[in-house]
Amino acid sequence: MATNRRAIIWFRQDLRLKDNPALAAAASIGEVLPIYILDEKNNADFQIGRASRWWLNHSLQSLNKSLQGALCAFRGDPIEIIENLVSTHQISNVFWNRSYEPWQVERDTAIKSSLQNMGTNVESFKGSVIHEPWEVLKPDGQPYRVFTPFYKQHRIKAIQQTGDFDINSLRLVRPNQLNTDLKCLDLSGENDWSKNMLSEWTPGEKGGEKALELFLNQGLFQYKLGRDFPEKNAVSRLSPFLHFGELSPSRVWNEVNNYAISENLESQAEHFYRELVWREFSRSLLYYFPELTVKNINRRFDAFPWRESSMLLSKWQDGETGYPLIDAGMRQLSQTGYMHNRVRMITASFLVKNLLLDWRIGAEWFWDSLVDADLANNYCSWQWVAGSGVDAAPYFRIFNPVTQSKKFDSEAKYIKKWIHELVPCPNKYIHDPSSAPSKDLQHHGIKLDKDYPSAIIDLKTTREAALTAYKSLKVIS
Repeated sequence: MATNRRAIIWFRQDLRLKDNPALAAAASIGEVLPIYILDEKNNADFQIGRASRWWLNHSLQSLNKSLQGALCAFRGDPIEIIENLVSTHQISNVFWNRSYEPWQVERDTAIKSSLQNMGTNVESFKGSVIHEPWEVLKPDGQPYRVFTPFYKQHRIKAIQQTGDFDINSLRLVRPNQLNTDLKCLDLSGENDWSKNMLSEWTPGEKGGEKALELFLNQGLFQYKLGRDFPEKNAVSRLSPFLHFGELSPSRVWNEVNNYAISENLESQAEHFYRELVWREFSRSLLYYFPELTVKNINRRFDAFPWRESSMLLSKWQDGETGYPLIDAGMRQLSQTGYMHNRVRMITASFLVKNLLLDWRIGAEWFWDSLVDADLANNYCSWQWVAGSGVDAAPYFRIFNPVTQSKKFDSEAKYIKKWIHELVPCPNKYIHDPSSAPSKDLQHHGIKLDKDYPSAIIDLKTTREAALTAYKSLKVIS
């Protein structure tokens, strides 16, 4: 190995050492300069939200510890920063794992061209997806717009991992003049909201490994049916670790597959694979339809008569709609940066189909509030619920929060966990307190609009209004 060669590994959404092809390539060159750049120039429309900044701060601390304090931190334009590093620190190679958000693709293309013009070797790798968007296409070369055939095509392709290397063999560059203090990124933003987060999450590669182990041992065996019940410990809770790249999707898939085979849980695992591939499907859609974050894919929805109501939006955001399952989900979100997936669908449906508020407003709130706020997943899922996306749920599929609550939280364990004022409420009323006789509630120490809000809308009336609005699109189109 040549001792005079230096490579930059540019960490982005791959904050891990294991199964990291860009890092493995850098390590094979010689000395390695690990860097992270908080790019707040090129992503002007999608600055990371509060919850993501909290997670990123702790994840970078974990990565820096794994790198023995050698991670160099920067804020600014990556093109200028990396060009300067190449010029001043004798860098021969620059490596990174590819990202797929439209602004990232444009930025990375420009950086690669600029560095190559300087005579620097630049390589990017597949480290954030199982298969590239251009690896899963229809026979005619066009991207899939329907999930099921995408899934089938995705499943027949081999899944590869980079393989791990001896981390102790990493020869890390430690220039004295470079900043290894992560405080320069100004990510901490610690406040009352974030104080409880560390009891809920352990960001970083080791935290991801523990979460994966927990899912294999406690969640996978009941995943097929249990994942719909928010009080059960059946979901993986791996989404933030996948988003920040603390776990690679290929590693997750292979470890789940190996465990499922050994424990005869293949049918359970199959349902989990679909969730992983939905993540890939969303990336593919965003890659080929970059405007889906701001525009309806189904353009008929451009004429949809969304209402404007700051009052209704505020009630939804604060978990004060008067529908306990909705409110429990929104309070879980505000306190933990996370919401159970089924509850996400129900709260989203309530916003766009009962409150008739634009799906983009909901997507923006989730983007700011979720620790797993993934651009592709978030916006594709909101368009799916709204009925405006590709392969979307039919618009007439309107989740009834009371019916859903009785079905998937029959004993109200989830509701009581997040809405403490309803703990005394009898089970026959707790899913819809506004329908209960006031004297019965008062008997249990609950007075509507004092202890818990009355329902802000009528489900039947708003459902009919939503369907009427949808039918109007057919006339316009």
